[in-house]
Amino acid sequence: MKKITLYRPIGCIELELIEDSGFRSFPPRLSWQPIFYPVLSYDYACTIARDWNTNDEGSGFAGFVTKFDIPEEYFLQFEVKNVGGPDHNELWVPAGQLGEFNSKRVDKIQVVKAFYGDKFSGTKRY
Repeated sequence: MKKITLYRPIGCIELELIEDSGFRSFPPRLSWQPIFYPVLSYDYACTIARDWNTNDEGSGFAGFVTKFDIPEEYFLQFEVKNVGGPDHNELWVPAGQLGEFNSKRVDKIQVVKAFYGDKFSGTKRY
């Protein structure tokens, strides 16, 4: 089975929900979030986590890059959207399919990078 590695930049609240799942699933999307969009590039995920999450109160002024694999055959059923620069590619998964998407992961979700903004308060982890 060929695998595709995806990345998901997240903030503190989403990280806590992932930890609560035993690093087995991403939490359901909120009512105003119709798409779950992991990204295809580690560098792009780092840019979002570092430049956006660390400046966002809703993210707890921290950004984390998560990494996980899914089977290529499953990956291919979703649309890849370019949302800016050459490596700004996102896999657009409809929110209603997130449960199934979580079940297709090959391994646990890993935190591979952490960024903390100047306004972060709390214990730094990862």
